[in-house]
Amino acid sequence: MTQQHPTTTPTAAFDLTEWTTCGGCAAKWGAGPLDMLLAALASQTTDGSLLVGLDAFDDAAVLSLGDDLALVSTTDFFPPMVADPADYGAVAAANACSDVFAMGGRVVLALNIAAFPEHLPHHVIDTILSAAAGVVAEAGGVVAGGHTIRSAEPIFGLAVQGLVHPERILTKRGARPGQAVLLSKPLGTGIVLQDGTHDERRAAVAGMRKLNKEASLDLQALGPTLGAVTDVTGFGLLGHSWEVAERSGVTLVLDAAALPLYPGALDAAARGVRTGGDRRNRDHLRGHVESSATSAREALAFDPQTSGGLLATVDADVVPTLAGTGFVPIGEVAGGTAKVLLR
Repeated sequence: MTQQHPTTTPTAAFDLTEWTTCGGCAAKWGAGPLDMLLAALASQTTDGSLLVGLDAFDDAAVLSLGDDLALVSTTDFFPPMVADPADYGAVAAANACSDVFAMGGRVVLALNIAAFPEHLPHHVIDTILSAAAGVVAEAGGVVAGGHTIRSAEPIFGLAVQGLVHPERILTKRGARPGQAVLLSKPLGTGIVLQDGTHDERRAAVAGMRKLNKEASLDLQALGPTLGAVTDVTGFGLLGHSWEVAERSGVTLVLDAAALPLYPGALDAAARGVRTGGDRRNRDHLRGHVESSATSAREALAFDPQTSGGLLATVDADVVPTLAGTGFVPIGEVAGGTAKVLLR
């Protein structure tokens, strides 16, 4: 039987979500299977110039290019989670660039990774690629090519390269007891996109299109008062918080009432809206996360995010410095066993 696809003209409304079954970072593999795969690959890594690799994997790989320069390399791609092709391209680019910013690097180059149905209108593909290129340019880099194959569903993203000083790499391992935990973007993209109003979805998309470039620069300016840094994506706030806690050997205590949320996120979560990644995240974090939060706020902390904000730990006395930059204090770092407490 021939597969039927939606049709459109350049002037008609186009909904990319009609072409896919699962979108955004919710389409990621679960963290458990991924951990097993990476552990097997890590044993094969022997290059001494690899400063950050699979043995203690972070948001991106970092390769030494000399005493004062290192290459940051990452890739990210996913099916559409939004209807508009321009939004899709822009969000995919912002999401892919985010890993470079989470490592303290600056974006210099990107390559498209594209898999499109043959019947997807060409003007839609052009819109996706153009929007992505614009965001990469805003990030400070240039799209210099890529690779495209046929696929039953649209899949798009980028391989992004950045540069960083070897002594100024940001990682998940630097959290210290007594530090504050901050987040630079609201939560709830998965839940809002699944069942929010038009205006609520537009607010979430605007947040996802926003680069983490300025947030990264704000953190880099803190110097030694900065601890751990990562970005919040498909494993949700609690999944990425656990990565920080595990790598740093600390307990992260998060205040559920302090979590910044996109408009409509709490109402949708209270109605029972959940994404497919919710259960995978919960299963992976069983035994690592303890929660006494309401079910709605807990769901938002497990919710897979696409192009989420930067999660960072900083010394308590510099929190006011970040108050006007979009960062929101959401908890603190405590000593003891590696775990995450959501209260």
